[in-house]
Amino acid sequence: VIAGRDGSKARELAAELTDKDCSAEGFEMDACDVTAVRMLATSISDRYGSIDILVNCVGFNNEEKLLDVTERAFDEVFAKTLRPGMFLSQAVASHQVAAGRGGSQIHLLSVRSSLGFRNRGYSAVCAAKGGLAVLLKQQATELAPHGITVNGVAPGLVRTRKNDKALEDPTAFKRAVGNIPFGRLATPVEVAGAVLFFASPLARYVTGQILYVDGGLTASA
Repeated sequence: VIAGRDGSKARELAAELTDKDCSAEGFEMDACDVTAVRMLATSISDRYGSIDILVNCVGFNNEEKLLDVTERAFDEVFAKTLRPGMFLSQAVASHQVAAGRGGSQIHLLSVRSSLGFRNRGYSAVCAAKGGLAVLLKQQATELAPHGITVNGVAPGLVRTRKNDKALEDPTAFKRAVGNIPFGRLATPVEVAGAVLFFASPLARYVTGQILYVDGGLTASA
């Protein structure tokens, strides 16, 4: 089940998966609307009998330098990044606990959940992602007795369609990979691999952990 604020994109992705012989559905949902989150979680649980896996990849950034950060921008980043992580987890966990079958929850973070970003105005998003990094540890602690794991995947820079054109500039590319020992950006498939690990039986005894998919960035000075 794919859920996102743009229902057409969610349904388009579901159709692509269906064409590959997967069973998939797409729904429109604003993850900032707690009532909508709870209603969709209930609907999915009723339809399929349980929700085994949650992947939360909701996030938002409003870049402002420290001395320019406004209350409005700061609050918006928290409302669209940290708050959904709380209530998506809660909504799904309520059904996972009731089903008594265990399950897994994976939050998409960022290396910026534990590192600042030089020459950028990342106060709000670093704080929000950092808050989510600690929140998932608390969620893991409370849900462990029910056999539910909660973990995080923290990518560094990822090469996507959104930034592909900008990275065609050699100077921009060199600047982007300058501190990465691998000398390149992650791919979406590499990030998905880490998510798949946490969602699989291989990670049944792993909870409250954060896996950095960053090409060695956080391992180097």
